[in-house]
Amino acid sequence: MPRSPAPRSAPALTRRALFRTIVPPAAAGLTLAALEPRRAAAALAAVRGTTDAPEDVARDESYWFEIQQAFTIDRSIVNFNNGGVSPAPAVVQQSLARNLAFSNQAPAYTMWRILEPQKEAVRQRVARFFGCDTEEIAFTRNASESLQTCQLGFDLEPGDQVLTTTQDYPRMITTFRQRERRDGIELVQIQIPIPAEDPDEVVRRFEAAITERTRLILISHMINITGQILDVRPVVQMARRRGIPAIVDGAHSFAHFHFRHDDLDCDYYGSSLHKWLFAPIGTGLLYVRREKIGGLWPLMAAPDAKDDDIRKFEEIGTHPCPHYLAIGDALTFHLGIGPENKTARLVYLRDRWAKRALENDRVRLHTSLLPGKACGIATVQIDGVASTALADHLWNAHKIFTVAIEHDELEGIRVSPSVYSTIEEVDRFAEAVERVAKHGLPA
Repeated sequence: MPRSPAPRSAPALTRRALFRTIVPPAAAGLTLAALEPRRAAAALAAVRGTTDAPEDVARDESYWFEIQQAFTIDRSIVNFNNGGVSPAPAVVQQSLARNLAFSNQAPAYTMWRILEPQKEAVRQRVARFFGCDTEEIAFTRNASESLQTCQLGFDLEPGDQVLTTTQDYPRMITTFRQRERRDGIELVQIQIPIPAEDPDEVVRRFEAAITERTRLILISHMINITGQILDVRPVVQMARRRGIPAIVDGAHSFAHFHFRHDDLDCDYYGSSLHKWLFAPIGTGLLYVRREKIGGLWPLMAAPDAKDDDIRKFEEIGTHPCPHYLAIGDALTFHLGIGPENKTARLVYLRDRWAKRALENDRVRLHTSLLPGKACGIATVQIDGVASTALADHLWNAHKIFTVAIEHDELEGIRVSPSVYSTIEEVDRFAEAVERVAKHGLPA
């Protein structure tokens, strides 16, 4: 099958058209009635198409006001842990609920005969968005399942080495540790700088650790503890020249900042879709280059007739199909915002609090603010303040939810606003951090 054509730039949606995609007509009256009338009227009066540069759109609060209304979140708390899992917009929730209700009319027929075949259209759309062949995309339940499929799917022998960093996700490290115990392989971990701003240095450190026994490399596209974006392409290509497969952990990168498969040139890539794409909780993606599918064992057994079929990685038994169909609604929402607009907004929100925090000498940022080196996630530390205590204080005193990071090489709180986050919420967080940096935690 030929590769899916590269998508043309989608025409910019008018704000009215975007509003209709995120608030179905039947729900529009109820949704608008729930808004403060003058704010709603002012926002809708400003409806217009935008051809502004993403950096300008990022600062246009009337544009983002409409996006914010697409979500059904609790505004009594400030959720700045979207890097863990994100809420889905109402349109995705409605798609999921509608198809779950339909499934339960007669699941063996409605789910398997009617809904399951529709997943192929979603596969085509996601492949087109990622810039790959439709036959290279499998849907999973999360990044862990995708990556473990790769980590456990290669035949390795006792004494073989697998190589990754000390900053990779704990579950992926645990997977290799289990292979150490079960198969007698050896896990080798290297340190990379924090932040890692020189891609050549990252390549050099990986290459220096390769031995004649190295059989597999795992590298994060975006490091979960700091939000650091690594230039994985040169690492993947260096490994390929040496005949070593490289798995790319894209748990935090897909639909977070704008890129396509060619920017990575990888053979194996796994991501969660319930983070930055805003798909239903329990959806993920696995990419395997077409000619590599046959050489990778699935996580659960598949018949030999599917050896070269990407769908062998979806052989997990009975599962709810509506979750995968709603990925299509999430992708429509993402494209409606505009991938470049979304990236610019997340960077704008990050810089708004991070640069303000750095004005205090006690504050350290473990994430680069250089263009392209990070996006919506950043990890901050206040010298002399335990990060777990800081996270607890932010929650108990301000109902701001972050996650404390405790790692051998760094500590801090990981902060990840999203497109539904408001400027007021970001500023409240910045003020709370400022007070602690100046005066310490309250007794």
